[in-house]
Amino acid sequence: MGTMPLQCVCGIFVFLSVCMISFTPPCDGGNILVFPLDGSHWINMKILMEELHARGHSLTVMRASTSWYIAEKSPLYTSITMEMDEGLEDFFDVFLKENMRAQREGASALTFFKLTKDFLSMLSWAHSVWADALAEIFDNEDMVKSLRDAQYDLVLTDPAIAPGVILAKYLKLPMVLNVRWITSGDGHFAIAPSPVSYIPVPGSGLTDKMSFLQRVKNMLFYGLIVFQQKFMVGPSYDAICDKYIEGGCDIISLLQDADIWLFRSDFVFDFPRPTMPNVIYIGGFQCTPAQPLPADLEKFVQSAGEHGVIIMTLGTLVNALPKEVSDEIASIFSKMPQKVIWRHKGERPSTLGNNTMIVDWMPQKDLLGHPQTKVFVAHGGTNGVQEAIYHGVPVLGIPLFFDQYDNLLRLQERGAGKIIQLADVNRHTFEEGIHEVLHQDSYRQNMQRLSHLHRDQPMAPMDQAVFWVEYVMRHKGAPHLRTKAYQMPWYSYYCLDILLLLLTAVTVLLLSTLAIFRFLCCRGRRTTKTKQH
Repeated sequence: MGTMPLQCVCGIFVFLSVCMISFTPPCDGGNILVFPLDGSHWINMKILMEELHARGHSLTVMRASTSWYIAEKSPLYTSITMEMDEGLEDFFDVFLKENMRAQREGASALTFFKLTKDFLSMLSWAHSVWADALAEIFDNEDMVKSLRDAQYDLVLTDPAIAPGVILAKYLKLPMVLNVRWITSGDGHFAIAPSPVSYIPVPGSGLTDKMSFLQRVKNMLFYGLIVFQQKFMVGPSYDAICDKYIEGGCDIISLLQDADIWLFRSDFVFDFPRPTMPNVIYIGGFQCTPAQPLPADLEKFVQSAGEHGVIIMTLGTLVNALPKEVSDEIASIFSKMPQKVIWRHKGERPSTLGNNTMIVDWMPQKDLLGHPQTKVFVAHGGTNGVQEAIYHGVPVLGIPLFFDQYDNLLRLQERGAGKIIQLADVNRHTFEEGIHEVLHQDSYRQNMQRLSHLHRDQPMAPMDQAVFWVEYVMRHKGAPHLRTKAYQMPWYSYYCLDILLLLLTAVTVLLLSTLAIFRFLCCRGRRTTKTKQH
């Protein structure tokens, strides 16, 4: 057989390529309305939005005029600004300082109740402010008309606050949640079977292995989140649901109606538990390979030599620890052979050593991915913990508030981190903790194991997130993934009506049998007496 001329081969290749391009289904960009939560939650939402924007989707962001981080103008999105008289930043800052002060006074029942009361009051106030802002949107006919005319394909929202969830219902749009927390804690508790016998409630500080007394504590904490939703959060939105939503609504039922839950966690990090088919786990979706450090920072890191580097940050919300704590930590750092990079914006510690660089901001992901980084001293925010897992860096944790203790506890249970409570931080405990995590190989080995598990996935978390957002747009929702269990009365869900029927049937059977035996026995006695006579 002769060989085919090169021109023919090239011609066939071009023809097939044109055919393949012609038959590829078009990928039209969607129109997405985003209702985010400010603060560290915005960091997560913005990363997802950047990927959606890169894939050709149009984004519109609802933001408050008092927003901390969400800019009004951006090449990434168009914004709709809601005028709000009150900002949460100052109020939140006061709460954090008071929280840290109370923790330093020592753990006691009185401290716990005070912190819980302050936390619930802050939550109630914040939700009330957002509910008022949402009511103003619904009362603004021009705003409502523009939202309807925009013909959005879906609403992407963070349900730690509820306005985005209610807005999606009001506009009758499919909804995707970028979520870990809802208005009353961990989102799983609203949609999936959640036996408190082995699923720790947020804030309880428990693992999935509980003694009897721990299960009692877990049940009490579960009662607390039910109370929080019913009496502290729910009332803020109930009036809006009744006034603007046909047939009324409640926040939990609206959450249960969400098409997809993009859950910012995974079971490398979290304890195993029941889940649902519309929950997509995207834990660590914000993690990427480390990029080169700025020249000055790289020079400082390399100057550490074989001893390596320790990095410390308390996240975006906390600028500094109490002064006495910062001074004691700085004193320990100053005696160590490692170099230290510390994000600290408060008063400069008086005991700071020459080996410590104080910065206002650090490229956290890139530092965690640097081979010189040995330990991460952190507060235990979700982003930082997942980035530490991704890069395999063990953690010394100082939890301050919210979910941070629970996050760090999951690392400690897996031997990849150690916790020091703020009340216990002093020169001795901090020095002991940092040396333990630094020099015991098991911490790094266990964290490297978690890193390998996290990375070994058939599809990257970010790709999963984008796929499911586009899936909802293509199919106008995903109702086939939602269970009908949410529509059942509680007694039917737990089969108590069936149990009652079975117990009634057994009781009737037993009583009937007993009655028959009594009847036969009585008849037998009468017959015997008759014969004797």
